[in-house]
Amino acid sequence: QVQLEESGGGLVQAGGSLRLSCKFSGDPTSRVCMGWFRQAPGKEREAIAAGYLNSGVVFSADSVKGRFTVSEDSHGGALFLQMNSLTPEDTGVYYCAAKLPGFACGSQSWSRISDYEIWGQGTQVTVSS
Repeated sequence: QVQLEESGGGLVQAGGSLRLSCKFSGDPTSRVCMGWFRQAPGKEREAIAAGYLNSGVVFSADSVKGRFTVSEDSHGGALFLQMNSLTPEDTGVYYCAAKLPGFACGSQSWSRISDYEIWGQGTQVTVSS
């Protein structure tokens, strides 16, 4: 089974950038939907962006469009989240997660958090004003 480990979080000033990494072990040989999520203090977990690995298609939330970009390591094994123009509202614990093979990852289903079975431990991002 795929295992996930996030890194790259930290403290940054508003307007700054961070790049998060999600290393995954195991071999997702099937079409696997993977993405990024975050949870701010006192709030529900929010889906940020997701797509099938190796597809080049990524769906993202309106709140991060134009600021956050998801990419993959060309050699496989890692997913990245480049975050630019950060604001204090972006503060939270960021997670990468994966669905089990066979779960849909389309325009309506990518953000269905309950479908994601495999989660990393999370990495803290704090944006100061």
